[in-house]
Amino acid sequence: MSTKVSSLFIIPAFLLLLAYKIEGGDIVTYWGQNGGEGKLIDTCNSGLYKIVNIAFLSSFGNFQPPKLNLAGHCEPSNGGCRILTNSIRNCQSMGIKVMLSIGGGTNTYSLSSDDDARQVADYLWNNFLGGQSSTRPLGDAVLDGIDFDIELGESHYVALARKLSEHSQQGKKIYLTAAPQCPFPDKLLNNALQTGLFDYVWVQFYNNPQCEFTSNPENFKSRWNQWTSIPAKQLFVGLPAAKAAAGTGYVPKEVLISQVLPFVKGSQKYGGVMLWNRYSDVQSGYGSAIKGAV
Repeated sequence: MSTKVSSLFIIPAFLLLLAYKIEGGDIVTYWGQNGGEGKLIDTCNSGLYKIVNIAFLSSFGNFQPPKLNLAGHCEPSNGGCRILTNSIRNCQSMGIKVMLSIGGGTNTYSLSSDDDARQVADYLWNNFLGGQSSTRPLGDAVLDGIDFDIELGESHYVALARKLSEHSQQGKKIYLTAAPQCPFPDKLLNNALQTGLFDYVWVQFYNNPQCEFTSNPENFKSRWNQWTSIPAKQLFVGLPAAKAAAGTGYVPKEVLISQVLPFVKGSQKYGGVMLWNRYSDVQSGYGSAIKGAV
């Protein structure tokens, strides 16, 4: 009798564990910075990614006209990027979140004050999210949120995140994501990340030898553990999809699968892997090789 009673509890626990293992993590990528990466809809149709960041809104703030730069895919100044409207909607119909990434590695953006940040948030709401504007660069498609890839400038991103969050209360949820550098804390985004407003954070464990796995596995593990302390819902390991995609930090596929993923999956906040970028992933096949393990 006691054996039968015990088995009733063992089986459900086993099934719960199995379900957790099957769910796994997701792969995120950036699209928009190389014409050779193919179309946005093909990126979504690949079946590899659950989140695609359109990159970048590379100029904004400091009272300058915001500018979308999609590196040869289309020209936003003449309305040419509105051809992406249907692709964005089709991606979303597949359950893929499509974000707008702001910032990047250029020195063409900055926020001069909290008021400046709030004005940028209003621009993003009206031109890419649920607001209204006659000059929406991507047409009528409503993106799922904003990705903060902030590598330069002054830090007024708390005000930007809070204002976007206020807009989120007007209807469709606005997801907030970020791509901080792996040294902890990130000097530009730390205060914003500590607000608890960010859903997903993909930490760039590349171009920063002091916290890359291939340079020093123990430092990588220490930094990952520090990053899990921030009040974000999920944390992703950000990596280059090919050696040529970054100066340093490339992790061979087999090393990622056998050493990195078993470690980071120990965190309840583990969300998956971010790959920079779609073009490099097409060339290397990295995403396809790791998808079953993520």
